[in-house]
This record gives sequence, structure tokens and C-alpha cells, in this order.
Amino acid sequence: MVAPERVASIVRVLIVDDSAYVRKMVTQMLSRSPFVDVIGTARDGKEALEMTALLKPDVITCDLNMPEMDGVAFVRAQMAKRPVPIVIISVANPSGEEVLAALEAGAVDFLQKPTALATDRLLDVADELVAKVKAAGGAQLWRVPPAVVRTADKAPASGVSARLTDILLIGISTGGPQALKTLIPQLPADFPIPVAMVLHMPVGYTELYAKKLDELSHVKVKEPFEGEVIEAGTAYLAPAGRHLSFRRAGARVVAHLDVRPLDTPHRPAVDVMFQSAADIYGARVMGVVMTGMGADGRDGASWIKARGGQVITEAEQSCVVYGMPRSVVEAGLSDATASLENMFAVILERL
Repeated sequence: MVAPERVASIVRVLIVDDSAYVRKMVTQMLSRSPFVDVIGTARDGKEALEMTALLKPDVITCDLNMPEMDGVAFVRAQMAKRPVPIVIISVANPSGEEVLAALEAGAVDFLQKPTALATDRLLDVADELVAKVKAAGGAQLWRVPPAVVRTADKAPASGVSARLTDILLIGISTGGPQALKTLIPQLPADFPIPVAMVLHMPVGYTELYAKKLDELSHVKVKEPFEGEVIEAGTAYLAPAGRHLSFRRAGARVVAHLDVRPLDTPHRPAVDVMFQSAADIYGARVMGVVMTGMGADGRDGASWIKARGGQVITEAEQSCVVYGMPRSVVEAGLSDATASLENMFAVILERL
């Protein structure tokens, strides 16, 4: 039996939103779980700072667009005072800049608020909200090291070679935006194999995130397009809403994007990418499963292992949520475990 992800027996939650109606609805959604206790509500970031100091919640849910102090400013201020797991619940702005800014400031997760505030639409996301809040209740914010910032436009040649591996795959979810900004900028410009990544994000955010990660990194970071040749020195981030898989095109491997399969909990799914890569590259695959809730990546890891490839998991000590890596470890599929700060070194050792 797979052990549950670490959560407090009762997660005490503060709800922050300038809409009284949304505060009421979020309270009702969270109250459906016996493991969640809403201990207070706040109308804006300024009031939330005061209530957090007074009530000391385990988790905070927070809107982005609020008067007095908006959500991004609140996340920054709260993290400077006392790190608390914060789940953003907001109608996304068209560019997604505010969501990514909140995640960069330390928010652990994001849930898209339905644009229509009808009761049935809000209740549609109740189960997802409860799951995210419970996972956030076990988040380890203080263990995430600061992101590595690129210091030059192009890294010097590193002499890194790959003897056993033709592609590096990364599957990641909760805590992923911060973790990838630590790991990917460590890759040298002449990294000898391509990198493919699945990060669970809502539709509309992966392209912008890839551009921001590209600005920090020596390798090129981008969303792949259908039929794009997969090349060394590039890190491909699967676009939200479509699975990333691989196909042979003569001597080359190209990207394939598809909404199918439709029955996966996530789209894109780590399992789909891992399985496809194992089918195409055989034993010359290295899969890395990092912080995130759930078990996406476990079944795909079994495909990689069955074909002779390697699987590395992030250590519990550095995961924001130790769910996805735990599922792989407990299934006996992990060849090595590494903390986020040591992950790049372990990848190089086994490349």
C-alpha cells in the first residue's frame, strides 16, 4: 500500500479574497473535508498579514487581484516574515505574469478560479482545491534553495559527455517552478543530450514560464511544436493541455503533441512522456521525478526501468511535496535519490 503524502491531521486554513461571496464559497468547498478547518478569512493582503500573525494558519489560500495589498505583494511580505504554504486561487490575468510572480515569490501552488462565479462552477474545483490545500499542509518551504541565476550569456564549454543516456526527462509538479529554476540553469550550454520536461500547470502558463526559464539558463528552454526535431542543448517544456511524446522520423526523433490519452489525471502527464521516451530511446533514457503531489511518473518509471533505463528521484528533504518521488521509491523503481541542490551532480555522474 502506498503511504499517503505527509499532511497535518487537520490543516488550518486562512482564506484571503476581496469578494465576500468567494470567501463564503471557498469556505464551503474546504469544509467538505474533515481534514481541513477554515480558521479565518481576510479581505486583502494587509489584513491577511495581521491575521496570519494572530492565527498562525498551516495554509493560506489567496486571491491575486485585491485592494490595499494584492496577492503577489502579500506572498512576498508573508514569506519575508514567516514562510507559510500559500495556494493562489484566482482568475488568471491574460499574460499570466501575476501567477508566475506569486509562484516565484514562494506560493506553492495555483488553482484557476472559474470566471463564472456560479455555485456549480466553483464546486467543480472543490476536490482539486482540497487536495492542493492538504498537500500544501505538508509543504517544506524552508528547504528550497535559491534559484541559480545565469551570470553570462553563454556558458563556457564544460566537456560534459553522455555515455549511457540519449535524453533526460524531468517530471515535476507542486514546487516545480522554483525547483526547475534551480536545476535547469546549472546545465551547461553544451549539454550533450536534449531535456524534456512535464510541469503540471494550467493552460496558458507554460509558454511564459519557459521564456522566463530560458532567460536564466545556458541551454535553450522552449515549448516544442508538433514535429520539432529533438536536439541536444535544448530543454523542451510540454505545453499545458497537451501530452508530449516522441516519434521517429528517419534517423531523428521529433516531438508529438496530443490531447490523447484523455483519461490521465494531468495533461500533460509525466507517465505519457516517460513511456513514449522508453519506447523510442530504449535503455538510453534517464527519468527524474521531482517534487509534486500524486503519483504521476510512477507508471512511466516502470516503463523506463523495463527497458533498461535509469530513474532518479528527488529526496524528501528538498521536496516541497514528497508525493510523486515517494510513489516511485515505494514501487522500487528509483536507482538513485538526490536533494535538489545535489541533483545536477548526480545526473552528471550517471549520464
